[in-house]
Amino acid sequence: MSEIEYFIDFVVSLVSENVYPGVFLAALIETVFPPIPSEVVFPLAGYSILKNNMEWFHVIGVGITGGSGATTGAFVIYIIAKKLGRTGLVKYLKYAKIKESSLNKADRWFAKYGDKSVIVGRLIPGIREIVSIPAGIFNMNPLKFLLFTITGSCIWSTALTAVGYYFGVATIDFF
Repeated sequence: MSEIEYFIDFVVSLVSENVYPGVFLAALIETVFPPIPSEVVFPLAGYSILKNNMEWFHVIGVGITGGSGATTGAFVIYIIAKKLGRTGLVKYLKYAKIKESSLNKADRWFAKYGDKSVIVGRLIPGIREIVSIPAGIFNMNPLKFLLFTITGSCIWSTALTAVGYYFGVATIDFF
């Protein structure tokens, strides 16, 4: 097993055993360290809510907790992008496993849609992980960035958590 696989196993067990703190940490790490897919973390959290006999409203609580973790991570990336600028970032992209072509795509997305690209971008896999970079580079207002990021991140996290909860219920009802 590779180091990344061990790390992903650690995050999965963290989420399934400690739903709220696990989701916050997983969302924060997933935003800064993309190999952990939120498409796995949040449905697992939804299933964990069901498995632990927690009420359905925890789906919303976990979605907000995950959105908060993702926003924290996104703000770190936003600050780094703002400080380094595009030229400085290009040097370090290979360490974050981000291709320059992905950054170019995010730049075009941001240039076309402006600040709205942050809220919408947080809902699109592939864009959601890197939309903070052009927001920092193009000097988006930090409060607006935080508001748009938490809104988009909470919608994304809650929707995926609900999917895990719903399919867990459907599986249990099926058997």
